[in-house]
Amino acid sequence: MSDRVTAADPLSAAPAASGGPTAATPHVDAGDAGYRKDLKSRHVNMIAIGGAIGTGLFLGAGGRMSQAGPSLFIAYAVCGVFAFFVVRALGELVLYRPSSGAFVSYAREFMGEKGAYTAGWLYFLNWSTTAVADITAAATYAHFWSMFSDVPQWILALIALAVVLAANLISVKYFGEMEFWFAIVKVAALVAFMLVGIFLVVTSHDIGGHTPGLGNITDNGGVFPNGMMPMLLLIQGVVFAYASVELCGVAAGETENPEKIMPKAINSIMWRVGLFYVGSVVLLALLLPYTAYSGDQSPFVTVFDKLGIPGAAGVMNLVVLTAALSSLNSGLYSTGRILRSMSLAGSAPRFTGVMNKGGVPYGGILLTAAFGVLGVALNYVMPGEAFELVLNFASIGIIGTWAMIMVCSLLFWRRAEEGRLARPGYRLPWAPYTQIVTLLFLGSVLVLMWMDEGISRTTVNCLPLIAAALVGGWCLVRRRVRDTAAGQDGKRDGRG
Repeated sequence: MSDRVTAADPLSAAPAASGGPTAATPHVDAGDAGYRKDLKSRHVNMIAIGGAIGTGLFLGAGGRMSQAGPSLFIAYAVCGVFAFFVVRALGELVLYRPSSGAFVSYAREFMGEKGAYTAGWLYFLNWSTTAVADITAAATYAHFWSMFSDVPQWILALIALAVVLAANLISVKYFGEMEFWFAIVKVAALVAFMLVGIFLVVTSHDIGGHTPGLGNITDNGGVFPNGMMPMLLLIQGVVFAYASVELCGVAAGETENPEKIMPKAINSIMWRVGLFYVGSVVLLALLLPYTAYSGDQSPFVTVFDKLGIPGAAGVMNLVVLTAALSSLNSGLYSTGRILRSMSLAGSAPRFTGVMNKGGVPYGGILLTAAFGVLGVALNYVMPGEAFELVLNFASIGIIGTWAMIMVCSLLFWRRAEEGRLARPGYRLPWAPYTQIVTLLFLGSVLVLMWMDEGISRTTVNCLPLIAAALVGGWCLVRRRVRDTAAGQDGKRDGRG
């Protein structure tokens, strides 16, 4: 498949008479064929919410709070701004040309097949490792209940993977419904927590021997109890918390009227970040000293556990378990679509391009699930460190994916400036400076990861191995990519 692939006959018409920026033949991706437009406005809006509220907040915030203290809210705010820039850049590309291949399809158009190959496999690295983090989180949550305390973590992880995999293979409509209700549960739980938290702060209600209020911050070292560096070093983990914001861009390819639905869904991400992430972390800091939280338990469960309200902690734990399963469900969905786009270009295994009668690319979903099985093995070998290990590798994939989106956005802007295409009315503001600043931020995150000790530095040191794997993989598939492109061009010329 080349940059000119499979233009449908109506789109292969002669250039516009005006000769303006819309004169070029639209790029059409073969990987977009066969999908059903079954996702409605409510699905996409709630997918956008669910993408902005994930495992990184419900589980990861506890461990990060214990290390960085209340300053964690600053990290969430800063990363949230750049996450919004990324999804806004993707939204402009989606309005230009909706595609289930999302940024892989745009990388193919603006950077060629090497760009699409790199973007796709970095995204797969992101979600295959995130799937491991999600099933690890699900198993960790399940251990909260005594009935599961004696069940090995790897068995619980395997059960979580099997349940979500079965649900994801049915149809995109079923996926949309599941994500809709998953998101409803997450939002309702966070709203309830914030209302209860505000009440506890206002009334100074005792929580496990602690009085809520500013005293929990000022009497325990202030906003930066351990200095600023711990907060900076945790930014890569906070980036992981926003890992799903690009999901709504993937869903656009299976949505009717994305030009009406997507802007509203994307614009609402900013205030959700401020309310749910920053607001929740500030409340957590006010409710209990930062030393009361740990990485072994969701911070929201910690608060309700110390309140001593019968059943409250169990209900919140069920909610955060739902969040982990939702994230896993989203990862299987999105990688299935991305891998199909790559498969039909020749840069992913052929079986990942296969669809079932329900329009679900089950080959790619099964490949991602297979890596989840490796995560089950990881939970067996090192249950205590599994989450942090895969979180770091997932962060590398996220940084790479976001960087590719911003590079595509930058190239898109440049072509528009050259008059080769027209930007939609819905645009990334302050281009091209926004793209450049975001790329610099992502580079700084890698530097901060290297400055950290332990797993983070080891992960960054693995970058040459990841690059070597990408180069080696390209050498293996480039002939098939070239042959596929030639075949597609031959079909197109035959129609002409």
